[in-house]
Amino acid sequence: MSDFAPFIPWIGLLLGALCIYASLRSGKRKRLVDDTPTSKTTGVFIGLVELKGTAEIDQPLVSFLAECKCVHYAWSVEEHWRRTVTETYTDKDGRTRTRTRVESGWTTVASGGEMIPFYLKDDLGAILVRPEGAEIEAQKVFAQTCGTGNPLYYGKGPAEAIMNSTYTRRFTETAIPLHTPLYVMGQSRERDDVVAPEIAQDNAAPMFLISTRTEEQVSRGFGWAYWLWGLFGMALAIAGFVIRDGEAGLDPGTRFLGYVLIGIGFILAWMLGWAWMVFNSLVGLRQRVRQAWATLDVQLKRRHDLIPNLVEVVKGLRDHESTLQTELAELRSQAAATPPGVAGPDFHGLAKMTIGIAERYPELTAQDSFLELQRELVNTEQRIALARGYFNEIATFYNTRLEIIPDRFIAPIARLRPQLLLAATDFERAPVEVQFAE
Repeated sequence: MSDFAPFIPWIGLLLGALCIYASLRSGKRKRLVDDTPTSKTTGVFIGLVELKGTAEIDQPLVSFLAECKCVHYAWSVEEHWRRTVTETYTDKDGRTRTRTRVESGWTTVASGGEMIPFYLKDDLGAILVRPEGAEIEAQKVFAQTCGTGNPLYYGKGPAEAIMNSTYTRRFTETAIPLHTPLYVMGQSRERDDVVAPEIAQDNAAPMFLISTRTEEQVSRGFGWAYWLWGLFGMALAIAGFVIRDGEAGLDPGTRFLGYVLIGIGFILAWMLGWAWMVFNSLVGLRQRVRQAWATLDVQLKRRHDLIPNLVEVVKGLRDHESTLQTELAELRSQAAATPPGVAGPDFHGLAKMTIGIAERYPELTAQDSFLELQRELVNTEQRIALARGYFNEIATFYNTRLEIIPDRFIAPIARLRPQLLLAATDFERAPVEVQFAE
């Protein structure tokens, strides 16, 4: 028995623990994808958001190998090599012998890539995405293996050959082509150049993913990773004891019982980690519900602050001033969000009310300031509707988690309670037109 053998089981247990960590990390990311409602680009506020749309930009990149229009690409050139190795060894009888073997492989001889900020466009508008620091899952747009007779060999690869080269090269490239549907999960923040949000890297964010896969494919991938990492970790934990016991020559029955106990212990540790992961995920989901409510409250306060400007515009306009003031005062009363189930002023659609005012008083439609404020109020109403929709969606995800098995057994530990939803009212949404390259 070698001196290193006693440490093998501990190495196996350590590797198994690392696999549990990787498994739980994948499970947490899956829950994050499943529990985050998809936002529209015009309804993005500060915080973690999930978006779906197409990659657009007016001046796209051109990829190195496929030469396609894109917003991101990464390429590599690998060269194949083969060599014969002669080695000397001592056999079991203590005699010195020599043997030869053939080794081969691929070595990367050139690589590169580029990315630029781009717009993610959906049916309502577009939002700027800064991909630096993101986990990018791009499409494979080029894959070719060739020899020196192909112009690609030296045209896109280096002129020098590596040692033991077989003069065969493999060219591959991945990219996010223009107009490609994307799934984006990342942190939203205010832009520096204009009053608008953008998606960018944030070290405090749990995920920043830009993928050409669908949400279902991303979630399924994390789910498979959760199980595969866990099972692989259990295999490593048991394998360490198998190697040690094989050298020790223990009784097979004793060894089998020991392996079963090790497996049970690993599963219990895995389940304990799962409970910890579910608990933290539920608490995090509750915090995002609260953040969604706070966002809605901010949007209502923003609307409340705009109304005085409209009051100043209509002051002094003939004999209908008192009627206008009455209606505008009613709009101003909704200065803050009223929690569901609590008595308070209801939501009113600003867009319809301002249109009605303009129809009754045609003189107002000639006022540029009134038209500008009307457009701003319609935009504000749209933002409130999107904030309300997001709140109801994420609250629904939260309530569902509290009811399904096995999450419902973890929820009481954190004293989690269902969240009431907001009642629906009529809101208008206006599409945003953005010009992009064909």
